[in-house]
Amino acid sequence: MEVMEMTKEEQATNLMDKFTDLQRILKAEDKDKEIQYQIRVTKAKLEELGVVTENLLLD
Repeated sequence: MEVMEMTKEEQATNLMDKFTDLQRILKAEDKDKEIQYQIRVTKAKLEELGVVTENLLLD
């Protein structure tokens, strides 16, 4: 498996996206609905990259 390093710009972009997602949750009228949305989006992105997400979900 090839290990790819992220540039500082890529790291900053990822952290800005995470910050934005957290702000969306804080400001949401229905926090549970927003959290479920964030989970679906993140799961889709991970699966697009080939990451199996089945074991990541909490029961």
